[in-house]
Amino acid sequence: MGVISLFSARASMLVTVLALGVSTTPVLAQAQQNVSEDAVLAALEKLPGYIASTQQRSGVPGIAVAVVHNNKTLFAKGFGIRKKGEPGAVDEHTVFQLASLSKPISATIAATQITQGKLGWHDPVSDYLPDFALASAYVTRQATIGDLMAHRSGLPAAAGDELEDIGFSRAQIIARLQQQPLTAFRLSHAYANFSTTTAAEAVAAAANTSWEQLAEASLFQPLGMTRTSARYQDYLAHDNRASLHAFENEQFQPLYQRTPDAQSPAGGVSSSVADLALWLKLLLNTGKGESALLTQAALLPAMSPQTLHKPLPSLLKPPSFYGYGFNVGFDEAGDLRLGHSGAFLLGASTAFQLWPAADIGMVVLTNGGPVGVPESLIADFTDTVRYGSPQRDWYAAYREPMKTLYQPVGDLAGQQAPTSPTPAQANESYTGEYKSTYFGPAVITQQQGALLLTLGPARVPLPLTHWSGNTFAIEPNNENAPAGSRSSVHFTVENGKATGFTIAYLDQHGLARWQR
Repeated sequence: MGVISLFSARASMLVTVLALGVSTTPVLAQAQQNVSEDAVLAALEKLPGYIASTQQRSGVPGIAVAVVHNNKTLFAKGFGIRKKGEPGAVDEHTVFQLASLSKPISATIAATQITQGKLGWHDPVSDYLPDFALASAYVTRQATIGDLMAHRSGLPAAAGDELEDIGFSRAQIIARLQQQPLTAFRLSHAYANFSTTTAAEAVAAAANTSWEQLAEASLFQPLGMTRTSARYQDYLAHDNRASLHAFENEQFQPLYQRTPDAQSPAGGVSSSVADLALWLKLLLNTGKGESALLTQAALLPAMSPQTLHKPLPSLLKPPSFYGYGFNVGFDEAGDLRLGHSGAFLLGASTAFQLWPAADIGMVVLTNGGPVGVPESLIADFTDTVRYGSPQRDWYAAYREPMKTLYQPVGDLAGQQAPTSPTPAQANESYTGEYKSTYFGPAVITQQQGALLLTLGPARVPLPLTHWSGNTFAIEPNNENAPAGSRSSVHFTVENGKATGFTIAYLDQHGLARWQR
């Protein structure tokens, strides 16, 4: 899933710009006068009520929340159940899949290596990954680790996700990014999981180890994050883990599993709120220059505005920024807010936020698809710290735009099949093996009189239903194709035999074309 900014609904006009590498110590010192300890404690007393109300309204099965302040974990609790139909309760040690909340964790891991002098944010990726290539030779040479972490290389949004859906490995996907068309280098922002993943692979190469081993050795072990991992198998090894619940037919259901190892640096970390509280304290302490593991100079560029999420639509709309793995914004009082959301449509929604001026960090993990629960709880709590109560119905405010995430994809979604379709060729005209330089091989077979399309290393089966003439329909259902998606598969036919086909919903960049 793409990132959901924690600031788009809240931030007022930009008051100040956080310069690259500028210490936040003066801001923190000033903040202690603005937010009283009593206000924080009063908000914590109300927090369980906000959680209970939001859980009831949303129907999400399980929620875990942690709040840190002044280098202490003041709140770490679980609510609800780990899996519908089973008795296990969520607690502060329940392990959740984090989805894109993995990105700022990965940026923190990169900062540990920068602290040790193994690389820099401005180092070209190709210095560490000699086979790395994008469509432009110039961009290939110039693109830095920071460029890919900030999603400003020119790669299109979600580049590579479609390959992950059909079973390609991390290395295979990164190698195929060269075929993706590029927009203007460093002048555009397009959120892509495999942009972050490629940058992380360069960091791991600089450290001469794998990403998963680096994450464990450089961050998780030193902080005592014993329930945190960048490997899916480690998530599965925990008995106390939250299952995914997809939001389908207006209810949460445990229907799917999501194996995100291919994009682990971007979306494959699993953790508990008790563990993540340790990470939040590290970030806040580093911002104050009080960390032995990280330096301010290494971390603060990741927390600084590097790109605009999108061009400013008007002077009345607040801007929001992206750093190196962090959303960066400013609230109505001009205080810096840092955060990130994560989501799997297959059944997870997470978010965290740092409010450095108040020395507050908060993380919310859920085992349900994105409907706005983590973001609204953070807004409820931080509003209560500042104003004494939430200033609007934040759950409703976040829930409405998130409905668009569940819109089916594909050119035939929602359409009625033709009542008098043009006949197709005989099934034998379409069967056989086809090849795509980007998507790899595809096989069409005939089973019990029907055609079946099989894609990718995972051999994803997609039944072909005749639509009209040489056009058939498929109904993909995966992380990037919600329930109800339907796409055309159009065959080119010569002399009564298919020579190739195009899958419309995958063909945004002209890459979803197979030939015999």
